[in-house]
Amino acid sequence: MSLPPPAAPPSDTPVGFFDARALTDPVDPAEVDAFARAHRRANPTTAGQVVAWVLVIVAVLLIVPVAGVLLMGIGYAIGRDAGVLVGALTGLLLFGGLTVGLVALVRRANRQRALTRFRLSRFAASNALAYLERIDEPPLPGLIFQTGSSRVSTDVLRGTSPRFVEFGNYQYTTSNGKQSQTHRWGYVAVKLDVPLPNILLDALGNNTLGSSLAGAFRRDQRLSLEGDFDRYFSLYCPEGYEVDALYLFTPDVMARFIDHAAELDVEIVDDWLFLYTRREVSTLDPATWAWLFGAVGALLVKLDQWARWRDERLRGQVTAAPRHPSLPVPTSGAPVPPAAPVPAGAPALPFAAPAGVVTPPPVGVAPPGRRLRRRSPWVAVVVIVGAVFFVTTAPFALGILVFLTSR
Repeated sequence: MSLPPPAAPPSDTPVGFFDARALTDPVDPAEVDAFARAHRRANPTTAGQVVAWVLVIVAVLLIVPVAGVLLMGIGYAIGRDAGVLVGALTGLLLFGGLTVGLVALVRRANRQRALTRFRLSRFAASNALAYLERIDEPPLPGLIFQTGSSRVSTDVLRGTSPRFVEFGNYQYTTSNGKQSQTHRWGYVAVKLDVPLPNILLDALGNNTLGSSLAGAFRRDQRLSLEGDFDRYFSLYCPEGYEVDALYLFTPDVMARFIDHAAELDVEIVDDWLFLYTRREVSTLDPATWAWLFGAVGALLVKLDQWARWRDERLRGQVTAAPRHPSLPVPTSGAPVPPAAPVPAGAPALPFAAPAGVVTPPPVGVAPPGRRLRRRSPWVAVVVIVGAVFFVTTAPFALGILVFLTSR
């Protein structure tokens, strides 16, 4: 679901330069609250959310009376009438503390999510992109978009002119009948000028596709290229298209991929270029965005020459150039048009790519910097743990007490 983006922050950065200040600059809480209210108006409560809340309320209504009766029963077994009163008061305190703790945790999570959406929307506005919070069943032809169920892209940043580029986080679910697994990816989708052979570059530096998707392809489709390219990527292309792959992956193009995308799995399918990674792409980390903007910008400088490729096998056939039947559609229902021809002198991308960023920011932090020493929310933790412990052990304790007192 797309939202009207908040006004971009005042910027003294020259037009056409990468601007990541919206990801880290202080924000006005009133603006975040207004943005959250606009989000709630644009996203009314769904039937599924209503059902989930009803189930939670029913569960509470069933558990609370049972827990109260158990507490009063234990109190009666220990101290008769006075014990019943103590047990009832204890139950009320536990229920009140549990309620307060859960409400605080939910509000904190909602607030953090609203802040993330707000920052990403302002970052998009500062870099000639549009922000969409969610796209269900994204209609993209890439490998990861063709498997599993519950497919959804989140925190999508999209530019459409002069060339379509989309950044997003993506997940889908697979099941073997007994258990299900959720797979999470980050991706960049770039619209090319012409359809190209389906080519897969499995990055050896992350070994993600090599252990899943690329493993399903026949080994005789693996093509070895000259130079150091095989040290960074395993290239798969359709049988009979080896010469075409060599035309597309000239030494200068291979050098671009090695320098800028060696940590990304790459797929070319129809007139799309996809970059895949197991880390989040749409994030509040400026270094990740600088790396991705730089990688896409550097690749597209060379990939423009791919527009001249033609499949000689189609010579003499009067057919329209194949295109994927469904382009990404924003939630407003307006389809995204194919990439328009780029005028002479116009930028090849809808955003400005920073110069000099050729490697991804490292994942992880040295042990001394992994965590701040923080105050623990002991009240909420103790109340929740105590309530769970009591509900699960009270029946056994009550049975033992009744057995001892009845002898």
